[in-house]
Amino acid sequence: MVEDIRRQKREGVRPRPSTTLIDRSSLLTNEHRRSLLDAVAALVDENLTGRSDMCQQFADLLHRGLTYLNYTSRPAIGLAIYYSPEGQEIHRWKHAWVRVGEEVIDGNVDCLFENPRIPKTVTVAPYWGPVKLTPEDRRLRQEHGLGLPPDTDVSDVWWPELKDRLDMEFK
Repeated sequence: MVEDIRRQKREGVRPRPSTTLIDRSSLLTNEHRRSLLDAVAALVDENLTGRSDMCQQFADLLHRGLTYLNYTSRPAIGLAIYYSPEGQEIHRWKHAWVRVGEEVIDGNVDCLFENPRIPKTVTVAPYWGPVKLTPEDRRLRQEHGLGLPPDTDVSDVWWPELKDRLDMEFK
């Protein structure tokens, strides 16, 4: 699996959230939402077993980008519960996502299939839209009082790169 991920990186064919995004948002433009998610995904895609274990870094970097674009956002951390199409619980785990007002961005789930700890029956698409319209294949339960731990890769490496991209593309 590690060799396959490295090959995909070399060939520039890693999974991108935009390709399966369930987009119900009114923030930014469709093109900008997809571009921002893909940029964040590409930057944090440094785990040898795939990007899915990088959800905290993904949420932190996405939050920084949205804040820079003058959107009041906050990273959230808690429990993600995934369900089958029949409504049966399949898996639960500690996860991170972003909130912007009444919208939620669960953007780092397109690559869950790569994670050996996630059952292969979990197939959820990234979602950006109103909390009340969150797909029924998941429940995101925030644990209040928990914050994201500091991450120097996010603050010192990936954020300057994302900021430069936002300056070129969004401003």
